[in-house]
Amino acid sequence: MRIMGLDFGSKTVGVAISDSLLITAQGIEIIRRTDENKLRKTLARIEELIVQYEVSEIVLGLPKNMNDTIGERAELSMEFKDKLERRCGLPVVMWDERLTSVAAERAMIEAGIRREHRKEHVDKIAAVFILQGYLDYLQHTKKNGSQSDPTERED
Repeated sequence: MRIMGLDFGSKTVGVAISDSLLITAQGIEIIRRTDENKLRKTLARIEELIVQYEVSEIVLGLPKNMNDTIGERAELSMEFKDKLERRCGLPVVMWDERLTSVAAERAMIEAGIRREHRKEHVDKIAAVFILQGYLDYLQHTKKNGSQSDPTERED
């Protein structure tokens, strides 16, 4: 079984999938929608990917404000979490995604991706950073035998 990472945005959802050993995250696609409030096709595509990759858990980015408060985008992400859980029947873990888009942008600059092409990749790469952070957390807690709330992590 694998874990899916999602970066939920107003018009796109970046998607990443773990390897079967739950060590690495790979970006697989960006789901685009024309209307922010239309999620039926987005949820259907996520369901297809869940079946295709044999996903057992979903990690969804939680875009907290830098002062650790919950804003409008985070509230929308939490509503999306509820819809995902109802539709897919899988557990959805919220994962602090602060600065993942910045890290994704920096990684693309370092990789030499031209400015005009970065926007089309940033959500998928941000999903990779979200999922990889969660996978690293799982490996760390397994190694140390500790059980803490993954949403209450320190950077």
